[in-house]
Amino acid sequence: MHRVRQSLPYFREFGWEAVVITVKEEFVEAYSLDPLLLKTIPEDIVVHRVSAFEAQKTRKVGLGSLSMRSFFQMRKKGDELLSSQSFDLVFFSTTAFHVMALGPRWKRKFKVPFILDIQDPWRSDFYLDKPKSERPPKFLISYNIDKFLERRTVPYADGIISVSEGYCDTFIERYPGMTREQMEVITFGASDHDFQIARQHIHYSDKVSLPTDKINIVYIGRGGHDMQFALHIIFGAIQKGLQENPALFAKLHCWFIGTSYAPAGQGARTILPVAQSFGVGEMVTEIPDRIPYFETLYLLQQANLLLVPGSTDTAYTASKIYPYLLAEKPLLAVFYQGSSVVKVLHDTGVGVAVIFDHESRAASSYVDTCYAALCNLILSQTVPSKPDQAVMDQFMARTKTRQLVDFFNRITNS
Repeated sequence: MHRVRQSLPYFREFGWEAVVITVKEEFVEAYSLDPLLLKTIPEDIVVHRVSAFEAQKTRKVGLGSLSMRSFFQMRKKGDELLSSQSFDLVFFSTTAFHVMALGPRWKRKFKVPFILDIQDPWRSDFYLDKPKSERPPKFLISYNIDKFLERRTVPYADGIISVSEGYCDTFIERYPGMTREQMEVITFGASDHDFQIARQHIHYSDKVSLPTDKINIVYIGRGGHDMQFALHIIFGAIQKGLQENPALFAKLHCWFIGTSYAPAGQGARTILPVAQSFGVGEMVTEIPDRIPYFETLYLLQQANLLLVPGSTDTAYTASKIYPYLLAEKPLLAVFYQGSSVVKVLHDTGVGVAVIFDHESRAASSYVDTCYAALCNLILSQTVPSKPDQAVMDQFMARTKTRQLVDFFNRITNS
């Protein structure tokens, strides 16, 4: 959603008119609602909102996914628009992957090319060799549906946009005939405008109150077992700090917020148990429920120190890194050496990165490095200097939209 939302103000500037199909909000089982997001969308953008089957009814037969519940309504609206108007391109930018399967139908029926924006893995093999306790709910059912639909969709796409080079490599390996020339890696952009809205409208959080007598370390984003390697490094460093510098580290409290995609009140904690295994559970609060986007930005600005743990999925990239950069707070990132996040931090000069290679070294071998980084960040407590504007411009939403449009033009020969 954020890719399109941040691009809509700039498409016309670069020669493209956008028409959006989305789902009416009353049919969305939202983790949280954030009407302020509407303030970021230009008023003259044409938006078609479709209905969906009600989740309460479809869950009786095991279907809760919004992309499944709205599939036929999306198809009907797309058919209606494509048959009555002239379009140059269909752009699927969503993690509700099932609707992407409409691409081949519309290409075949209306002769319109389509591009897929792969922000997360559609069919992910990551959990295939993991024990059942570490897999997401209904993993095998979802996996086989995703495998089937991806195979019937991705090879027919005219273009693939991805946030990760690894996703491109996977498709080329998985589907003979696909080439790197069909693909473009474009990470998410940063938006100063979002922070301006947050400053104007958000002055407190309903769900989280950071204590003033603590040094609050904040991470907002998903959890998961694929982050345990990074968490072992982080909690190992905190454990070491309590042993070697208890007066300082006893002041810390770590907040992990919005760690589950499950509906409110149903999410499992995947981070707190790791902290407890290191004996630092009392210093950690994990809130699985998601919070509104602008409340997220508010909390990032209220934190004393920001933390971003990375994944052992080598293709994973944290698109959320840009709000962390713009928050202008001390930042610690613990990431796989091949992640694009490492390059972003290097290029902008913002934050400290603990870079790991989980394939060749144990998590414990990085604890001392992480401990030293934490000590420096906690003791300095200084606001990082802003990166050079020319450097930061390459990561902003306008620049990323220009990259999108350049790819659109290439695929459509415009």
